[in-house]
Amino acid sequence: MPTASVGVFKIATKGPGDVSGLMAMIVSGAIDPTSILAVLGKTEGNGGVNDFTREYAVAALCTALAPQLGLAPQEVEQRIAFVMSGGTEGVLSPHITVFTRSEVAQRPAGISGKRLSIGMAQTRDFLPEELGRSAQIAETAKAVKAAMADAGIADPTDVHFVQIKCPLLTSERVEAAAARGNKTTTISSYSSMAYSRGASALGVAVALGEVTSDIRDDDVLRRYDLFSKVASTSSGIELMHNVVIVLGNSGTSASEFEIGHAVMNDAIDAPAVVSALQSVGLEVGLEVGLGVAPRAKAGRELVNIFAKAEASPDGSVRGFRHTMLEDTDISSTRHARAAVGGLIAGLAGTGVVYVSGGAEHQGPAGGGPVAAIARMF
Repeated sequence: MPTASVGVFKIATKGPGDVSGLMAMIVSGAIDPTSILAVLGKTEGNGGVNDFTREYAVAALCTALAPQLGLAPQEVEQRIAFVMSGGTEGVLSPHITVFTRSEVAQRPAGISGKRLSIGMAQTRDFLPEELGRSAQIAETAKAVKAAMADAGIADPTDVHFVQIKCPLLTSERVEAAAARGNKTTTISSYSSMAYSRGASALGVAVALGEVTSDIRDDDVLRRYDLFSKVASTSSGIELMHNVVIVLGNSGTSASEFEIGHAVMNDAIDAPAVVSALQSVGLEVGLEVGLGVAPRAKAGRELVNIFAKAEASPDGSVRGFRHTMLEDTDISSTRHARAAVGGLIAGLAGTGVVYVSGGAEHQGPAGGGPVAAIARMF
């Protein structure tokens, strides 16, 4: 497999339609638009079914990149994977993370070992009645393996984060299934987000060998002992297939970056966040005037942290009751993003981190995966 150089650029945004930071980096030459492979973003919407900030952000990015790539805006979305996660509650700050990949003749001097690599794949379009069920699990597993191959990763233990954008159900999609004599997992658009996220995460677990037993349709959102330690899935109204992005370390990469991960057992698992930072050579310590912040050793710096968050389905955290699932005014996913986002921001020394809500089968119930990317210089 050819040697690839993977770049990572974190860019703050002033709103879901703000592309000025990205365009400035393209104009300066820091980013070659033809090398952009994926964009992961946090937008300031509600993260629900009707969160149109996600679609707005993607439309703005496609419109801005179209002339740079000589493509129509709708063609840009076919070339670049866009995953927008709505909801920047609490101290979370809206931003995008741009991943680039380009081939190089050989590794530059000083780069050795396994470095950050990225791969992409897509599933076929799903029928509404397939969402949240075994068909989505199986097709996602196939796409994860294809994305691993695209990234040059053979060993599943080298995979540290798998970001998936998956579909959800709408009234029209539910009615279309019914017209064919089929029932969907749920008739609720909001509930369908969880089913789709959960089935997609189980697909990752199957692909990586984290779950080896057969998974039944009834296991989704019920067998929480089945989960992936690296899956991060987000539902959206704008597609009917899964977009899979695999992030890991590969010996074929010539990147300046490295990724590592840990698993949070609950929403206040600070040691897991510290472990993720340590896995890429960063230590957490008290800095005068800054509070807690990561310290680099051996010339490393934090680029971004990616995590999943959810309200524990048993209604408690370490034996004490929480009210996130009972609050009728605010979605539990919004509570969870704010709580986990605040914890990670405090340890990372910045609120510009990627925390996505809804962690069904993504880490143990009430917890979730947390991955860190660092640059070595």
